Amino acid sequence: MGANTTNALFFLVTTLFDLYMGALLMRVLLQVVRADFYNPLSQLVWKVTNPVVMPMSRVIPRANKIDIAGGVALLIVAIIYVAVVGWMFSTGISLPSMVLYAVLKCAVLLVNVYSLTLFTQAILSWVGSGVSNPAANVLFSINEPLLRRVRRFIPPLSGLDLSPMVVILALQVLNRLIPLPFYFR
Repeated sequence: MGANTTNALFFLVTTLFDLYMGALLMRVLLQVVRADFYNPLSQLVWKVTNPVVMPMSRVIPRANKIDIAGGVALLIVAIIYVAVVGWMFSTGISLPSMVLYAVLKCAVLLVNVYSLTLFTQAILSWVGSGVSNPAANVLFSINEPLLRRVRRFIPPLSGLDLSPMVVILALQVLNRLIPLPFYFR
């Protein structure tokens, strides 16, 4: 295969895996923050991830109303992702390294999902403030526990809430500190 074909295939594989792992991560996050289950966005995440998570949830028990099977499914899909990308780059990766890279990939994904949800929530607050939006409700449920902690130290200035910017900045610094090889990001 040529370099362009390999790049296109790598882009396609990483995009599809990232989207599905993002959906699995959102499933776990929505349960952790106890977001509205009947919200259309929550229902979408639930329906997209059910084919993988439901068979596992019959075997893996719940803990505090949180479906542990979703987290296990995320880790398994991340291990498969690391194996596929390792195969594409012809790198011999041991199983312990695969698991480590999969956990680091999940950490990077968590940081990226939070950055994206914070950015989206900020944009929605500028565009449609005062309008009830299902996505805004879910984003608020996910982001508010994080933003509330920052607002204790940085209160709104003249009605402008800087906490999302501070959190996104901190998340991006953290993202750069995670020691994951570039081809797994």
